[in-house]
Amino acid sequence: MTTEVTNEVTTQRTVLVTGATGYIGGRLVPRLLDAGFAVRVLVRNPVKLADVPWADQVDIRQGDLSDGPSLETVFDDIDVLYYLVHSMGGKGHFDGTELTSAKNVAQRALASHVKRIVYLGGLHPEGVALSTHLRSRAAVGSVLLRSGVPTIALQAGVIIGSGSTSFEMIRHLTEVLPYMPAPKWVRNFIQPIAVRDVLYYLVKAADVRQSLNRTFDIGGPDVLRYGQMMNGYAVEAGLHQRPIASLPVFTPWLASQWVNLVSPIPRNLAVPIIESLQFDCVASEHDIADYIPDPEGGLTGYRRSVRLALEKMRLGQVETSWQDSDVRGAPSDTLPSDPEWTGHTVYTDLKVRETDAKPGDLWRVIEGIGGDNGWYSFPLAWTIRGWMDSVVGGVGLRRGRRNPDHLHTGDALDFWRVEAIKRGRFLRLRAEMKVPGRAWLEMTSTPAAGGGSVYTQRAVFFPTGLAGRLYWYSILPFHGIIFNGMAHRITETARGEALRQNEHPKPTKKAPESAATTAEEVV
Repeated sequence: MTTEVTNEVTTQRTVLVTGATGYIGGRLVPRLLDAGFAVRVLVRNPVKLADVPWADQVDIRQGDLSDGPSLETVFDDIDVLYYLVHSMGGKGHFDGTELTSAKNVAQRALASHVKRIVYLGGLHPEGVALSTHLRSRAAVGSVLLRSGVPTIALQAGVIIGSGSTSFEMIRHLTEVLPYMPAPKWVRNFIQPIAVRDVLYYLVKAADVRQSLNRTFDIGGPDVLRYGQMMNGYAVEAGLHQRPIASLPVFTPWLASQWVNLVSPIPRNLAVPIIESLQFDCVASEHDIADYIPDPEGGLTGYRRSVRLALEKMRLGQVETSWQDSDVRGAPSDTLPSDPEWTGHTVYTDLKVRETDAKPGDLWRVIEGIGGDNGWYSFPLAWTIRGWMDSVVGGVGLRRGRRNPDHLHTGDALDFWRVEAIKRGRFLRLRAEMKVPGRAWLEMTSTPAAGGGSVYTQRAVFFPTGLAGRLYWYSILPFHGIIFNGMAHRITETARGEALRQNEHPKPTKKAPESAATTAEEVV
């Protein structure tokens, strides 16, 4: 139920979602809307929600959980608060920041008479020395449980779904390596849970009776060794099962370097994931079933969750992805406007090309850049640059893109991030590879005066110190090859696509002659 009845007046309940730009939060919001809740979201940068399909259906508030004053009125009139923010991959004293954020939320929620807090934390064993990340997750849960506001703290282990960090790590390790030398933790037992079941529990937790205040372990129906999970993925992906050798010499740090090299997971994310796998990670109870019944048809098994994730990827229907979360330490400042460059050292590379292709045809090529389509010039150079970035702990090129055809503000795109997009004409990417400075790449499609279109490509680099200047000049010889090649091949590809469409126009569909035909077309 999503309404409460007071003095025979029915009112819609309002929920506040923190972490709405993250992997879970971005999927939870539309499901809460479908369940009939009024939804408010708290984000540090509202621009990141500019392109999400549900943006105009929610109340967007700007604020930072670690900054108490910015939360002044955010919690007013909230019935249920979802706490989905964490700093996996953070550096320095991130655990202190997380604790401060949790205390701010606890104080504001109590003062604003919030009726329920729902928190998603991490499944962890008792009586062992936890990693910094798991210890921080547990500490946040403790603060919320002591807040005076009834709190349900769901504790999940490995979450399997299209775009989840754990799923992507399993996928790449299995697909890349025909033989897997692995740390001894591949023999530990894990209880994975499908992302759809996590979302089910989160939505239903809003309806649990008000006085309940406790943790719940949540997991799927299967308890597997990590090696079994890898080979279960191999079966569903149509691959041969991988021989796995457990080697005790692999420390968590060495294992994270290995994962960083053979998967798109950057080192700062690989470390906390691997640290969480050092012990058996199995639910110690299933008490949640006393308050929330299992989903219709039961909880999703591991193999089926892999199958569903692969199908979502095949159809280009990945809702959210770990890729789209902010990368700690990566540049996040937006490109200053040209007049603000005065007095700064700025290097630019500008390329302009005309093509017979229509602006729309050119735009489709621009928006489809990266991922499996590549960067339209000197593939080996891009591959080497991506490999170099991975070696120093960056994201590398393997991050790819979430959707093969469309981009949105905030999307990850290999080692870039979409900073701005004006659909049909303008795309700006911000570099997230490790460079001594800040870099952007802009691509524009505009109509040409005599027909066709004009492609404009601009690279902008703000160097940091002497190293930044030396970096720019050291790669300057490659710019003539890479950027010229990009401009030429992008316009030629757009022209070629336009010619193919003219030669083979899509046939117009006839009206269905019967209900059977209609049903077949819909399927």
